[in-house]
Amino acid sequence: METTFVTGATGLVGYNIVAALLKRSLKVKALVRSIGKGKRLLPEECELVQGDITDKDSLVKAMQGCSIVYHVAGFPEQWMKDPDIFQRVNVGGTQNMIDVALEQKIKRFIYTSTIDVFAAGTGQEYDESTLDSQPKGTYYARSKQLADQRVVAALEKGLPALFLHPSGLYGPGPTDSPGTNDFILKLYKREVPVLLPGGFPVVYAPDVGEGHVLAEQKAEVGSRYILCESYYDLPQLTQIILEELGINKKVPPVMPLPIVKMISTLGEWVAGIINKPPLIPKGQLHFMQWKARPQSKKAQQELNWSPTPLREGLSKTISFLIDPSAEKGVNTNTMEQAGK
Repeated sequence: METTFVTGATGLVGYNIVAALLKRSLKVKALVRSIGKGKRLLPEECELVQGDITDKDSLVKAMQGCSIVYHVAGFPEQWMKDPDIFQRVNVGGTQNMIDVALEQKIKRFIYTSTIDVFAAGTGQEYDESTLDSQPKGTYYARSKQLADQRVVAALEKGLPALFLHPSGLYGPGPTDSPGTNDFILKLYKREVPVLLPGGFPVVYAPDVGEGHVLAEQKAEVGSRYILCESYYDLPQLTQIILEELGINKKVPPVMPLPIVKMISTLGEWVAGIINKPPLIPKGQLHFMQWKARPQSKKAQQELNWSPTPLREGLSKTISFLIDPSAEKGVNTNTMEQAGK
């Protein structure tokens, strides 16, 4: 049986790719920086190997014997005091993965990119044909854009690569970083007094795992697929979440954009001094103000990929967050604890 190699397996995307692979009884090897964390989060059927995408030597050893690679690992945060880390991890780490995959003649290389690499006007629809040729304006988006370009260049060297572009994730899996799962928890605990202006597209995390595996099985080399259920303005999304939580309260008011911009600018300046993330990173605000609508028709038509409707996905996610033992994946700040 062929062995599949997965980086970023302890994150929300990678975790759900591993789950989709194991559901098919495939042999999976996951690259983790911490074996202890890997054992805590991942099913025991998943083989763990210690390494780091920024350490090429560790990749050479870890990838041996594998024929398929899912490269998911990266630095997803929108702010870091040392912005060079985006270049080292997202670009340099991806280049290491490319080099080792070429050396070891990997049969399929599935790269988890981002919808940030596309171009569209504010509020406009876009699809896989609209790659942005202009440099992105935030450290995170620019690093992912450069990494994407490295994979494109490697196609000419014989890398059998595919590109997946998930939108904003929510759903079962590791929940130790800010995101929609965290927003759901904060709404449950009544910790969201105001909303940011704008919105973002969402997708159920297990669907993203499934989409990656379907692409590996069905797609042609060089293909790109957006994975998205739909776009929601934040007040609209908040209303739906509150209803699914069973909370009968008004949607919090939306902060005026000029005030949010001022808080974001001052917050990043202060963050650089105290070495803590700003309350509203500029990258996050920029993304929410983009309001563009990614289209996933290509994945649905070519891969037979079917996104879970939001309310159905939220119901499953809320059950998971209340009782994370229902699936292996630990959230130490659950709703159950919050309600005590």
